[in-house]
Order: sequence, then C-alpha cells, then structure tokens
Amino acid sequence: MEIINKIMWLGGISVEDLMEEYGSPLYVYEDEIIRSQYRQLYESFSGITIQIHYAMKANPNPAILKVLLEEGAWIDAVSPMEAQLALDVGFPPEHILFTGNNIPLREIEYCLERKVSINIESLSLLEQYGQAYPGENVSIRINPGIGSGHHAHCITGGPKSKFGIYHDQLEQIHQILHKYNLVLTGIHSHIGTGILDPKPMLEALEMTVASASQFSNLQFIDIGGGFGIPYHPTQSPLKVEDLGQQISNSFQQFCEKYGKKLDLKIEPGRFLVGSSGTMLATVNNIKKTPEYHFIGIDSGFNHLLRPALYGAYHRICNASRMEGDEVPVIVAGNICETGDVFNHTPEGLVAQPLSSVQLGDRIAIMDVGAYGMAMSSQYNLRPRPAEVLVKQGRAHLIRKRETYDDLMRGFVMSNPE
Repeated sequence: MEIINKIMWLGGISVEDLMEEYGSPLYVYEDEIIRSQYRQLYESFSGITIQIHYAMKANPNPAILKVLLEEGAWIDAVSPMEAQLALDVGFPPEHILFTGNNIPLREIEYCLERKVSINIESLSLLEQYGQAYPGENVSIRINPGIGSGHHAHCITGGPKSKFGIYHDQLEQIHQILHKYNLVLTGIHSHIGTGILDPKPMLEALEMTVASASQFSNLQFIDIGGGFGIPYHPTQSPLKVEDLGQQISNSFQQFCEKYGKKLDLKIEPGRFLVGSSGTMLATVNNIKKTPEYHFIGIDSGFNHLLRPALYGAYHRICNASRMEGDEVPVIVAGNICETGDVFNHTPEGLVAQPLSSVQLGDRIAIMDVGAYGMAMSSQYNLRPRPAEVLVKQGRAHLIRKRETYDDLMRGFVMSNPE
C-alpha cells in the first residue's frame, strides 16, 4: 500500500482507478505481499524438511492458490471440494492433506479415489476407516490438550475443543491400528489461529512430538497453523524467524531421539494471505446520533463477517483522503441488522478516526485477505463483490461481481404440485 497525493494505491494502482474499472464494493489482493509472506516463513526454518501446507479455507480463490503453487506451497484442505479445487488448480494429490471434522466416511473415500492423503481426527472414524481399508496408510489428528487463539471460537485444541483425538487416548489408537493392520504415517495437531505469542506454539510442538514418540515408522509430524498477523496498531508481528529457528532446533532434537529424520508440516493460512487483502467500499450516507458519527457504506457483514462474529479489529482508512483532520466514526454497512458495523471489539463498539469523510469517498478496510471473502454470504440478497489481484501496476479480475442471476441460480422457481 502506498499514498500518492493523499490517495491510497494498491499494487501500483490507485483505488479510484480500481473502483472505476471494477465497481464498488471490491476486494483487492496484492500479489507481492503473498509471495513475500510465503518466502519469509519458508526461510525461517533451517536444517529440516519443511512442507508449508496453505490452509486454503482462509481464501480459496484459484488465483491465490496459483500464486502459492508457484511459490512451492502444499495444501491443507478441510472439505472434499477444497481438495478437488486444489487438484484442478494443479497441486499434485500427494501435496494435499485432507483433514475433515465430524465427517462421514464417504468424504474420506472421495479423497482416496483422487489419491489425496487423509488425516483422521476421531476414534470412531478411524474404526470405520480400518474396516473399509485394512492394511492401508493413515495419519491422525491429536488434540494435544492445549489451545490458543485470538478468540474463543478460534481455539482448536484443549479439553473444550471438538477437534482431534485427545492425547490421553493413544492406547485406543494403538488398538485400532493393530486390529486393522493400519500403518500410521503421520501425527497432526492444531491449537488455534491468530497466534502472535510463540510460547503456546512451542508448547504444542512438545505435546505433539510426545504423542508421536509413542508410534514407530512415522513419516511426518504436522503442527498445524495459527501463525498470526497484527491487525491492531498496538499488536507486534510474530517473530517468525525466531519461532522458525526454535521449532527447527526442537524438531531436529526429536528426530535424533526418534532415530529417523521426519518431515515437518505446518498449515498457515492467515499469515500468508491476510495482510495482502483490502476491501474497498463507497460512502453512501453520513449521519449523527448523540452517541456516534456514522459513515454508511455499500458493503456489510455479508462481505466481511469477522468484526461482527469475533469482535475482530480491522484498520479502516479513508482511501480518498489519507491525510487531513480526523473524526472518530463508526463505519456501518447496508445490511438490515443492528450488528452490521465494522467497529466491533470485545469491549463493544469503538470509533476509529477517519479524515474528513464525504459522500462518495472510498473506504478501505485493511488486512482482509484471510477469512474475508471466504466467509461471505448473499444475506439480504445482496451480491458478493468482485475480486482483483494486483501485480506490478496491473490489475487482474479473479472473480466476477455477482448478479441477480447468480443469486437465483440455486432456487427452483416452479410451484410444487
């Protein structure tokens, strides 16, 4: 992001030019940031074989996937359709790991038919898998007993979490493996997302390798994702270079004790694409109440749910006037819900300062590359915006703006007889 003549520019193009061509609202991703984030993370590890599986649930746009494919990423998929899209984009099936949650056996079958590796996260599903595929390879997801994350809804480990086989049930795992002559190739865990403190990630690694030490002939250990990005100005970036080196050292020590060099997998999503994305919208309304100064825009929580769902902070800018006198405002959407505002925090609504907003100004909501468009909906029958990837001063349309026909496509319009 640059500021030229007080106007925001993304990837070498002004927001005014982008919105003039592609309309409002609009999602914009910067190619350079995605590549830089991937390289920074990859280069943080040394002395081990690291496989970075992009958690494509963060942003499954095929153009984003292709950028990461070019950089050498692998894929973490959580649904059969995610796995299928990754295959269609060009990822080799052996570079895709499917980890479903509370899924039927048929989803496992779908992936196996396409030679996609699977990860099983419950004893009951492991039993079903053994019955259907005796003697086959399998990897499992362990709940290491600890969790962390930016919000309670994003903690995926610990005794309150629905994910994984709890770490005190290793004996039951051994029994099922023996019963069906299954070969355990990998141990996986994931404790949460949006983590900026390395301590819980290192603790999770210790718990995961402790479980892994109870099984022989493993090929890999997967410690999941959770690598956070700073959304709020008071937050400090995760020191990935330090964390990567600490993980590398601990993993090397484990492999020496294990007596075999294993692969280490990680599953970042937000870290790779979150800071690359900006959602642009247009000011349609300005109003005041005794409590707040409201700025109304032509988007809503149907396009960016995180503030309403998690109380997640996103920096908001007046992209048309990046400099000038500032006024604390609440940016409100066009959805018919009281909660459709972008200034939620865990403590309630908190106004953000914007410079002299006028009708027609372009509002930029920052750091929306992860879990933005991916969690969008068509609520109020409002179509989803276009998506654009900007690279070296050129913009590429990577998703068309929805139309009325798109909204109606799934409906059966004829009356039942």
